[in-house]
Amino acid sequence: MLATARLQLQHLPAHLTRASWPGQLTILEEALSHLDALDARWQETRAQLPEGTGPGSAAYVDALDEHHAECWSYLDDWACHGRVVLDIQAAARRAPSRPKRSQLPALTSRRSGHGARGR
Repeated sequence: MLATARLQLQHLPAHLTRASWPGQLTILEEALSHLDALDARWQETRAQLPEGTGPGSAAYVDALDEHHAECWSYLDDWACHGRVVLDIQAAARRAPSRPKRSQLPALTSRRSGHGARGR
């Protein structure tokens, strides 16, 4: 989703964009990277909890609370800037469409000139 928005932004005419969009996408990309790292760490933490320590136990709840506290600011970044993905998509829909393939030059007749002799 972020990669698509970044690509769309690169191809949008300047009059349809806002100067803040590239920075907002960077904030979202960095937040996602941090959230991915925190998720991996949470998976490790869960695996290291003592046998039988599951949801609802004090140790699990404490570890989960710590994990959520670490994630909060990055989730807040998404809450504050996530709308930019939709804004870029809306601008991409308003942009004039370009042909998917480049136009081929018109072909010239092979029968012109001396190749047409004798036929």
